[in-house]
Amino acid sequence: MTMSTSASRWLSRRELLQKSSVGFGQLALASLLAPQQPARADRRTNPLASRAPQFAPRARSVIFCFMQGGPSHVDTFDYKPLLTRNNNKTIPLANVDGNHGRTGNILKPFWRFRKYGQSGIEVSDLFPHIGRCADDICFINSMYTAGASHFPEQMRLHTGSERLIRPTLGSWVLYGLGTENENLPGFITICPCYNFGNITLLRSAFLPSAYQMVPIGRSNAISAPPSFRNATFRHTQHPSRSRALQRKQLDFVAALNQHKLAQTGPDAELEGRIASFETAFRMQTAAPPLLNYEDETPETLKLYGVDQPGPTENYARQCLLARRLVERGVRFVELYHAPNSNDSGWDQHNELARYHASHAREVDQPIAALLIDLKRRGLLDETLVVWGGEFGRSPGDEVTSKRGGRDHHPWGFTFWLAGGGVRGGIKYGCTDDYGYHAVENRVNFHDLHATILHLLGLDHRQLTFQHGAEQVRLTDALNGLDGNVLYDIMA
Repeated sequence: MTMSTSASRWLSRRELLQKSSVGFGQLALASLLAPQQPARADRRTNPLASRAPQFAPRARSVIFCFMQGGPSHVDTFDYKPLLTRNNNKTIPLANVDGNHGRTGNILKPFWRFRKYGQSGIEVSDLFPHIGRCADDICFINSMYTAGASHFPEQMRLHTGSERLIRPTLGSWVLYGLGTENENLPGFITICPCYNFGNITLLRSAFLPSAYQMVPIGRSNAISAPPSFRNATFRHTQHPSRSRALQRKQLDFVAALNQHKLAQTGPDAELEGRIASFETAFRMQTAAPPLLNYEDETPETLKLYGVDQPGPTENYARQCLLARRLVERGVRFVELYHAPNSNDSGWDQHNELARYHASHAREVDQPIAALLIDLKRRGLLDETLVVWGGEFGRSPGDEVTSKRGGRDHHPWGFTFWLAGGGVRGGIKYGCTDDYGYHAVENRVNFHDLHATILHLLGLDHRQLTFQHGAEQVRLTDALNGLDGNVLYDIMA
């Protein structure tokens, strides 16, 4: 059939689908038009198709409880009796002046430590609920990082680099494994913080935009506390549009985008946008029931602390949603805890006893409930739960405050992991007797990333992406460091 010159710039729908073999955008549309066809594990045709791990995995999903601001390790999970015994004395250690002279005399813990479970691991009274789960937790008391500034270390924790805009951990996981549920995003962040550019911690950067995170709710650590009761997914259906009409609109936009791709050639950003429209369309049916907890038992709601208004309710709803997401196949869920305070989150240079206590009340019961609920449902073995912040806090008082605060402390602090193939009821590594330096089995963020990926069945050295002239990975050797898998913590 001949076409006029003016019409030759346009293709029919059938011709478009026949000729535009230019990437996964076309296949994303085709998968919607014929959803009965099984997805193939090929990034070029379906970037989010579920892919087999590189070796037998221990975990299927990750829930990362990120405590923004740097919780104090010596007041939570790293018991140091000498801090109490030598309170207000000079720290008797060499090389303690790296904190710009802001760490003064010893400041004893603000809470008593108690032994929990058969393991007898000491946890402070700040976290009694989590303490009762100690036998399911591996406490890494020997974390360390390179800097003492919030944003660079938050960047390093999430992306492996403090300087460059690089893909975040959740995007790497989704890139490596794909999603198990085509109706939901594979990487979701609950109540992310948008202050000070923090949202850049969670971007897919140069990875295709199909691996971008989807936010639910938001935190605001300066002007107001986060609210999650009425949170919704960002993409929702307009009430005046029928589903059939919206389907026609999306088909029309997809056809225009496909025509553009036929002209320009493969375009990862445009193809990712096409895929995101289709995911959003499917989410309109799949997502709303997730945020409706009416199918949960009263006992479960009480376990988390969702059953009545109070300090736990907001984070409890987030933890319960995290469980509902991973049991539906979402790969990576980050719970971003950035509560409102005069110091932004867990960053207590002043009045640490007051603000750490209020923040712990918000998260202690919900996180413990998450562990208990996952375990009783048989999900903890395949779900890796990670807890921690960008660094710890100094064992001495903050010289500049004199109001019961602690300064940033990157030389030794605590993370903990539970489930997902990790041994419970153990402490790995340690700091010195005063909680200042990590001295045994030291662990940096590259090691943490390598271990998380390994538990998911991914080799951190082989999970790479061609960016310009480089093969880039999450655990690139930066500052002379490379990631080491912590095999000793695995069950």
